[in-house]
Amino acid sequence: MTHALPHHEELLRRGPNVLTDAEILALLLQAGRSGAAATGLANRMLARFGSLRAVIHAPPEEVARLRGAGSQAPRHVARLVAAAEVVRRSLLEQAREENVIASPDALRDFLRLTLADREREVFIAVYLDNRHRVIAVEELFQGTLTQTSVHPREVLRAALRHNAAAAIVAHNHPSGVAEPSQPDRSLTEQLRATLAQVDVRLLDHFIITAHGAVSFAERGLL
Repeated sequence: MTHALPHHEELLRRGPNVLTDAEILALLLQAGRSGAAATGLANRMLARFGSLRAVIHAPPEEVARLRGAGSQAPRHVARLVAAAEVVRRSLLEQAREENVIASPDALRDFLRLTLADREREVFIAVYLDNRHRVIAVEELFQGTLTQTSVHPREVLRAALRHNAAAAIVAHNHPSGVAEPSQPDRSLTEQLRATLAQVDVRLLDHFIITAHGAVSFAERGLL
C-alpha cells in the first residue's frame, strides 16, 4: 500500500529520525511530482536495489527502468548523489575543525562515504596540522579490483606541500574483506618510515569496505 508523503512541516515537527527510508527518499524525489508518486517511486527503488546506499549508487539506466522514473531518472539520481555529497562535505568540515584523534567519528564516516562504494581500490591521504585537524585530503592512487600501487615518496611529497605535521591514510577493499593483508602491513610500515624522515607522523591506516572500517592503530598494527 502506498502512503502519503509527510508534509515538510511535519518533517520539521517530528524530526527526520522518525521517518522511514522510503519517506526520506520520497522527500528527495518529490520535486515536480505528487507526494503519492514520489512515495511509490521511492518504494520501488528500495525494493529493486535493497538499501539507501545502493539506490544512491544505482546506474541511471537501471533507475529509468522503474515504473514512474522514465526520462527523469538522471535527475533523480543526481538529487540523491548531491544529498550524499552534502553529508560527505559536512563531515569533512567537522574534521577540519576538530582533533580527529580525540573525535575520530567524523573522519571515519567521511572516509566510508568517500571509499566504501568505489569499484576499484583507491588510496587517500589525509594531512593534518600539529593540532591533528584536517588541512588537506588527496586521492593519490587508483588501482584494480584487488590492488593499488602506492608510492610512499608521493605521499611524502604531498605532506611537504601541505606542511603537514601528521597523516592518516586509507584505502578500500572492493571485495568487502576488511582484514589487513600482508602487503597492507608492509605498505603501512614503508609509509611510516618514509614520512618519519621529515618528522611527519603516520597516525593511522584505515581499510574501508561497504560494511565498516578497520583501523591499524586500533588493532595495534601501527
